[in-house]
Amino acid sequence: MSAPSRETTAPPTAPRLVAEPHKDGVDAAVAAARRVIAALLRAGDGTGADMNAIAARLDAVAAGLTEKAPAVEERLAEMWRGEGVTRHDPVTGPENALAPPLHLRGKEDGSVEGVVTLDLPYQGPPGHVHGGISALLLDHTLGVANHWGGPSGMTAELTLRYLRPTPLFEPLTVTGRQISVEGSRIRTAGEISAGGRTCVTVEGLFINKHLPRPS
Repeated sequence: MSAPSRETTAPPTAPRLVAEPHKDGVDAAVAAARRVIAALLRAGDGTGADMNAIAARLDAVAAGLTEKAPAVEERLAEMWRGEGVTRHDPVTGPENALAPPLHLRGKEDGSVEGVVTLDLPYQGPPGHVHGGISALLLDHTLGVANHWGGPSGMTAELTLRYLRPTPLFEPLTVTGRQISVEGSRIRTAGEISAGGRTCVTVEGLFINKHLPRPS
């Protein structure tokens, strides 16, 4: 028989939820890469810039990094070393150029919250966020909310409701809260809002299991 459901609150000893970015090293290089990605989308082919020359320079940078990179297995083990927060995920990770990044903080009421402004790399409909990006942000935020509010686990089901288009170029508030735990089943909810209006809501089911970390 499963355990009864319970309301969750913030833990007495607050865990660190996201990795803090460094001002130098790979974090600085990744921040520059984010600017390049956004700048390429803003520029297009109509700016007079020599895009062929830019492509050659970027290819040279990529080739140099790849040549010096460790084996994939070694890099995976490095990414997952220790039990602290990771630095590579595509939502909050300061080492991942795909991440906006979203900086989440835990609140005393047991929820987590972050504010992020998305640029053209995350566009779906004209001037608005791609629905899959909203799902990515919310899936990760619910996972962090579980880490903050109680037991955590892997995503089993997400139900999203898109209430209105989510805008680019303006602050978005992303929230999540663990709702209940019944045995290994964890239920969590969250939303994305802009200007005080809810754009997307999500309800998630997580299972209290984890894949082993590479070693």
